Amino acid sequence: MEEKTQKTGGWRTNKWVRAAIPALLLHCSIGTVYCWSIFSQEIADYIGFSKSATEWAFSFAIFFLGMSAAFLGNVVEKDIHKSSLIAAICFALGMAGTGFFIYYGGLHQGSVLALVGIYICYGFIMGIGLGTGYLSPVKTLMLWFEDRKGLATGLAVAGFGAAKAIASPIMQAMLDNLSDGGIYQMFLILAVVYFVMMFIGHLLLKKPDGWHEPQKKEKGQSALAVIRSKPVSNYIGIWLMFYINITCGLALISQEKMIVKCIGLASVAGIISTVSAIFNAGGRLGFSAWADTMKDRNTIYKLIFVLSIVFTGIVLLTSGIKNGEGNLLLTVLVLCLIFVVNAGYGGGFSNVPTLLSDHYGMGNISAIHGLTLSAWGFAGLTGNQMATWIVNTFGTPVEIEHVLEDGTIEMLTVNPTGYQYVLYATIVLYIIALIVCLVMVKPTDKALAAKKKQEV
Repeated sequence: MEEKTQKTGGWRTNKWVRAAIPALLLHCSIGTVYCWSIFSQEIADYIGFSKSATEWAFSFAIFFLGMSAAFLGNVVEKDIHKSSLIAAICFALGMAGTGFFIYYGGLHQGSVLALVGIYICYGFIMGIGLGTGYLSPVKTLMLWFEDRKGLATGLAVAGFGAAKAIASPIMQAMLDNLSDGGIYQMFLILAVVYFVMMFIGHLLLKKPDGWHEPQKKEKGQSALAVIRSKPVSNYIGIWLMFYINITCGLALISQEKMIVKCIGLASVAGIISTVSAIFNAGGRLGFSAWADTMKDRNTIYKLIFVLSIVFTGIVLLTSGIKNGEGNLLLTVLVLCLIFVVNAGYGGGFSNVPTLLSDHYGMGNISAIHGLTLSAWGFAGLTGNQMATWIVNTFGTPVEIEHVLEDGTIEMLTVNPTGYQYVLYATIVLYIIALIVCLVMVKPTDKALAAKKKQEV
């Protein structure tokens, strides 16, 4: 009877209007944090700092995303309307503040105040909006789409991944068409646009009427108490494989543009970046929907790690990045690696909340999911920085020719050996993640019961 009421109760009880659409509005807004590479060089040039100095703003944003999710998970658990409003305000305020400090840095070249202001606004304030905005719709989606939890969360998290593909050309057009100083104007305009999108999502987001929060006794259990109700090694294993998958993904994705140039595809680097973003979003939706059909969702992580190890190993054995230019087979292999890692990176995100709900139930899922997203925060500090250190330490930079559209030749500096060494680091980490996945993360009671029933 209750199900029938929800189906016939109009938009106020429609799961797409009350869960899916607001989740996409929130995630498609905050997912633009991954557009950083589009304008990071422009910011550095405009305020008079090196690109490596400004890169820390992105690392801080991902770090505080994870930390705010970990510490504000209980706020999300208690009141999704408060958390989604916090997300809208902090994300828009952080973006507008970033625009202001870019403007200030343009007037005062080399100003440390401008750089620190960008760190605080893009890193800390936006980071809080990212963490709360990412968490707010997830539990609601799983409640509305109880039979297809993976598909539902995958849809929203795919919005986070697709945001880069959608927003990148728009941001590039704004940078090209706005007057001198378009970089700070872009931030101010987008702050308004994303606030409106997220505020609409905040107004629409609602848990189903039939959902009753756990009783007082059960509610009194903290997220840590729920985690300790099962072997702690199980949760540590989930945290570790999530952390490693993000670290490896960020390490490769941060060097993606230069790797593409190494294999002679500099002229289509933007197109490949868009395609890789589509694979990232597709992995979030596809892997999570696929997991709905499995008895044990952890199987998806085994597949992700095995595929990542296989393609990384092939590119290492063939020295695909060093020898890919002019060799069609090696070029295809390198592109396959980029696309597979992007898909696995996205799939790792979308399957975490459903895997956690299978192990620990729905009662404290927002708080437990938020705690687990701390892995994302730490990976944000280690993934990019690890890859940058390896590329700067190993190999020798070389110059390659790139023919521009007007026929002139541009010289590009790349480090093919350094990028190959990044793959040595990621394949070792992927192997460790696979071992953790196989040894530490045990099947759920539901999976064991299904297996026993099948054997009978």
